[in-house]
Amino acid sequence: MIRLYDLRKIIALSLIGLGLIALSACNTAEGFGEDVENTGEAIQKESK
Repeated sequence: MIRLYDLRKIIALSLIGLGLIALSACNTAEGFGEDVENTGEAIQKESK
C-alpha cells in the first residue's frame, strides 16, 4: 500500500516533470513561430 508521504512525493515529481515539459514546449513553439515568420517574409520578398 502506498503511504501518504510516497503519494505526495510522486505528485510533486510529476508536477515538476510536467513543468519542465511545458517550458520546453514553449521554446519549441517559439522557434516554430520564428520559422513560420521567416518563411512568410521570404514569400513576400519573392512576390514583389
